[in-house]
Amino acid sequence: MSLKRMIEYSMQDSNMTPGNLTVETIDDKQFYQLGSNLLESIEVALEAADDALDLDLDVERQGGNVINIRFRDRSVIVVNTQPPLHEIWVAAKSGGYHYRWAGTLSSPMWLDTKTGRELLGDLSEFASAQAGQMITIGLLQK
Repeated sequence: MSLKRMIEYSMQDSNMTPGNLTVETIDDKQFYQLGSNLLESIEVALEAADDALDLDLDVERQGGNVINIRFRDRSVIVVNTQPPLHEIWVAAKSGGYHYRWAGTLSSPMWLDTKTGRELLGDLSEFASAQAGQMITIGLLQK
């Protein structure tokens, strides 16, 4: 089954319509680069939000592919790459989520395998809810 067909299949019960979805297949090296940029983007955005809003966040990288985000209320969000699956996993107060590659190298995108929602939008919502203030997480341009 092609990657595009797998994504369409994973989104069939979601509110997302794949329509003109263009997905570039990525290899392990590209996944590593994309995942590394994603994790760095999350760290930079959260550190900037912490500085600007005094959120008392603790953003810690573990083992190179895991970020633990600790909030003032002691809740945690964990973001990690899953290289064998080419997925990004997120654990937050609201639940656990798996995001699959669904973009192109020029327009990176990770979509939740159950809802079809976009990773950075979801992560911004999760972090905002746990911090009690609006946080926006975007991708660094490389």
